[in-house]
Amino acid sequence: MDLGVIGNCAVAALVSREGAINWFCLPRFDGDPVFHSLMGHGAGEEGDGEFAVELEDMTESDQSYLPNTAILRTVLRSAKGAVEIVDFCPRFTAYGRSFRPQMLVRQVRRIEGSPRVRMRLKPRFQWGEVAPTLTRGSNHVRFVGPEQNMRLTTDAPIDHVLDARLINLEGEMTFILGPDETLSDSAEQIGTTFRTKTTRYWQRWTQRLAIPFEWQEAVIRAAITLKLCSYEATGGVIAAITTSLPEAPDSGRNWDYRYCWVRDAFFTVRALNSLAATRTLEHYFQWLMNAVADAEGGHIQPVLGLGLETALTERISPSLQGFRGMGPVRIGNQAHEHFQHDTYGNIILGAAPAFFDHRLPMNTGRTAFEQLEPLGEQAWELHDQPDAG
Repeated sequence: MDLGVIGNCAVAALVSREGAINWFCLPRFDGDPVFHSLMGHGAGEEGDGEFAVELEDMTESDQSYLPNTAILRTVLRSAKGAVEIVDFCPRFTAYGRSFRPQMLVRQVRRIEGSPRVRMRLKPRFQWGEVAPTLTRGSNHVRFVGPEQNMRLTTDAPIDHVLDARLINLEGEMTFILGPDETLSDSAEQIGTTFRTKTTRYWQRWTQRLAIPFEWQEAVIRAAITLKLCSYEATGGVIAAITTSLPEAPDSGRNWDYRYCWVRDAFFTVRALNSLAATRTLEHYFQWLMNAVADAEGGHIQPVLGLGLETALTERISPSLQGFRGMGPVRIGNQAHEHFQHDTYGNIILGAAPAFFDHRLPMNTGRTAFEQLEPLGEQAWELHDQPDAG
């Protein structure tokens, strides 16, 4: 499996080396995968559940990131020519706030020869069970589902996109897929502006990292990837962007990791904090303290939803076939019912920097300490009791 990841700390998507977006959940990481071909085509046909750019008679492909960013560049080549695809989720500061919409931007351009391409845009809703209703405008198409809508705005011919028609690519095409809202400018201008600002954001973010002398490229890429697993709106940190990738072939051990495990989240924020990326820890501390307050002195689950949801009832998708046909595809995680006593230690470890790290401009105070103090008593009471996981 060779996939690139793009995101903006609100949503994330996976992109294959062949230029297909095959995993993208809305309205957040643990939402409905409107692109889901990584896990099968659902109740639709082969090729449904993805946003693909197909080059006629493709012979090779290459994928890389723009330096020090979460912006992915895929190059497809054939005997007739070559195509560049640039994918990203916008992320930058606007009006003093973080701008991170539920949006994908794709820029497709000819870089040599006379390539012919086909755009195949086939989202589905409710875990691949429902095909959207389409309504068209002159430069956009709306995908209307039972619970949410999406809008594609583009300067490419809508007919050719919807019909998946093979066309000559002479210049550049921009595709903006996101909320069902009218854009303030042309697709090309919005795409160019958002790309410039997103590039600037990520390069400034990486510039502030405290990285070792060796292995800098690997450390920077790992830091960006970990950052993409944080959900800034609440501070939660997911264990993975996907669900149900098998632990071993045909094992059935396919779990939904799109939630916040207290243990895993601690290791993520500790790693980023050691690189001087402290904001993720600040946001996570707020999530953590809300989880402690919600527990009201009682049991704290080892895993919670991004919005502190406690009921992560596990069920199986009836329509998705699974990665390479190896189902099941699970939604939710039964681990929310488990008792894992190291949770208390990981809460203390995750919260400790808020009290002791002088770089963090956080006013924790006695109130936060008094909220955390009973966890020590709980840990002592449970230290010799059996748990799971």
